[in-house]
Amino acid sequence: MTVTILFASLALLLILNVPVGIALGFSAMMAIIASSTSLTLISLIQSLVTSCDSFPILAIPMFILAGDLMSAGGVSSRILNVCNVFFGRVTGGLAIVTVLVCMFFAAVSGSGPATVAAVGTMVIPTMLRQGYSKQFVLALVATAGSIGVIIPPSIPMVIFGVATETSVTQLFMGGFIPGIMIGLTLIAYCYYHCKKRNIGGNGEKPTKKQALHAIYDAKWALINPIIILGGIYAGIFTPTEAASVAAIYAFVCGFFFHRELSIIKFLKAVATSCSTTATTMVILGCASAFTKIIMVEQIPALITNGFLSLTSNGVVLLILINILLLIVGCFMDTTPAILVLAPILMPIAKTIGLDPVHFGLIMVVNLAIGFTTPPLGINLFVASRISNSPMEVILKGIVPFLIIMIINLLIISFIPQVVMFLPNL
Repeated sequence: MTVTILFASLALLLILNVPVGIALGFSAMMAIIASSTSLTLISLIQSLVTSCDSFPILAIPMFILAGDLMSAGGVSSRILNVCNVFFGRVTGGLAIVTVLVCMFFAAVSGSGPATVAAVGTMVIPTMLRQGYSKQFVLALVATAGSIGVIIPPSIPMVIFGVATETSVTQLFMGGFIPGIMIGLTLIAYCYYHCKKRNIGGNGEKPTKKQALHAIYDAKWALINPIIILGGIYAGIFTPTEAASVAAIYAFVCGFFFHRELSIIKFLKAVATSCSTTATTMVILGCASAFTKIIMVEQIPALITNGFLSLTSNGVVLLILINILLLIVGCFMDTTPAILVLAPILMPIAKTIGLDPVHFGLIMVVNLAIGFTTPPLGINLFVASRISNSPMEVILKGIVPFLIIMIINLLIISFIPQVVMFLPNL
């Protein structure tokens, strides 16, 4: 009865479009009232506090702030200039540049929607002027932005690490090759698409002086990921401390080096970051109470036994897990999905011999695909908003990109070395 009330009330509230955090908290409250266990409403209140009282969780607000400051301080525009100098003249040059900039911005922001907003604002108008179709442009930006949570640093990886007690540093290392692989396959498709439709580059071969000037102008932006990721893997600071370093470095770059971060822009970036962080923390706290009930009612064991009763074949179980996560990604945001499902699915993953880091990447990539699948598809909404275009336009162009992402997901799922090569070094 408790489990039925828990999931039925959550489903009803989500259908009624209640915010995810409130829906998780309210369904947990209803289940606690109906429960015969020792859980009380006090435990719900405690979860709101204790779930956020974690050192790794501090990385979330800092990476969010760093991403907003980089966007406001001219970091992303300089990265775009450098990529455009070297790749702008090839077939589909601006589309390729868009993917490269998203990959680079992913290495300093950790957020998919932030990557879409930062890069899309700059490239969408220019690509449309150069003859790219609107559905291709918006679908490309929305899909490339999802790399923001795969290439480290990644906010969902931090959340997964906290939820399952998996090393965040190992998860970050595991995300490098999958993120680059997805980026390269998107670049290959962009070249094929533009070649087929005879969309060339800008036709301008930069001089050596122009190339050196673009690199020099972007030097502080280019050094950024080296400082952040190099510091983590060299053991100079933890991922959480790296998030604070990223935020401070973004402020210094924008305010002192680039001089594009005014007081007004800084305050707007802080306000946006506070709003995003507050929403995330409410979801985190309520999801913690939700997960506690799941654990008390032994739902992970029941689901594990249910999956194993269907089949003992590891390949089939992994396919079922992927299908489940793809469906969940269509309806639930990344943070609550990880907090609710990671503790449930981890025992199944261990049963079929998956390393926690490998399973973490499978989960993150699945939910990254959810950024571009309706009805939730937050990257779709961000791309729609910044381009003032209806959602239908993006959906017309998204199918080829979803196929590419699913092919990459299958490679990541069934070839563990793609994820585990760097963590195992």
